Amino acid sequence: MAYPLSATKLQTYRQCPQAYYFKHERRLTVPSAFGSPTFGKAIHRALAQIYQDWSYADPLPPLQWFADCWQQHISELKESQIHEGWQALETYYHQYVAPQPMLRKPVGIEGKIQASFQVSNIEFALSGRYDRLDWLDDGLELIDYKTSKTVKPPEAIDVQLGLYYLALEQTYHHALKRLSLLYLRSNQCISYEVTPDHLEQIKDLIGDLALKLRSDQDWHPQEGSQCDRCGYRQYCSAQTPNPEPLPQTAKPPQKVQLALPFL
Repeated sequence: MAYPLSATKLQTYRQCPQAYYFKHERRLTVPSAFGSPTFGKAIHRALAQIYQDWSYADPLPPLQWFADCWQQHISELKESQIHEGWQALETYYHQYVAPQPMLRKPVGIEGKIQASFQVSNIEFALSGRYDRLDWLDDGLELIDYKTSKTVKPPEAIDVQLGLYYLALEQTYHHALKRLSLLYLRSNQCISYEVTPDHLEQIKDLIGDLALKLRSDQDWHPQEGSQCDRCGYRQYCSAQTPNPEPLPQTAKPPQKVQLALPFL
C-alpha cells in the first residue's frame, strides 16, 4: 500500500520532523483552533457553480448570473456575511470577468490531483486539491481562492508548488507554470511562477522522509516560530525540560510496505 502524502503533511515534516512523527506516525490529535468555515465554503461553492454551470454559448455571463449562483449558497449565512460575500463576488466579476472578451472554460473545477512517486523502494501517493485549473499558452495555472481577511501567503507555498508540479505533470502531461492566490475580500492576487527547481526540492524532501521511514531514525525536533502554536509541546524535549511520555492513545508507528522490484 502506498504511503499517503499531501502538501500539508510535507510542510509539517519540513518544519519539524518530530511534530510530523507525533501527528502522522503516532496519530496524536490536538484540538482545532478553527470553527466552521461556513462563509468560505459558500463563496467557493458559488464560484464553482459559476464556472461549472455556465453554458459558454455566450461569451460572458452577466452579473446577474453571479447573483443567481450566490443566492443558492447563502442559507446558512448571517445577513452581514451575505452582504460581504456578494461584495467580494461583484468585485471579482468587474476585475477578472467583465474586462475579458470571453469567459474561458477551466480545465477543472474543485478537483483532486494525484500522483505516485517512488524513493528507496517506498511508493508514495501524493494528493492535493485545487479550486480551479486553467490553460495557459505554455502550460497550466492553478487558481486558489482565499477568503481570509488578511493577505498572507501560506508557509507551505514552496511545498505546494513542487507537489502540484509533480502531480499535474503526471495527470495532464503539461507543466504547472503558475499558482495564483486570489484574495477575494481584498481583491488582491499573488502569483508564483513555477520552475523545475520546485520539482527538485519536493523530490529531495520526499527522499529525506523516505530514509527516515525506512531506517526508523530519530525524528529530531526542529525549533522555530511554529513552536509557539505547536500542540505537542508537552512531549517535546526541545520545549519542555521533562517531557511527558506519549499517551496510551498513541498508535504504533505505521509499517511501511516496500515496493520491491521484480528480478
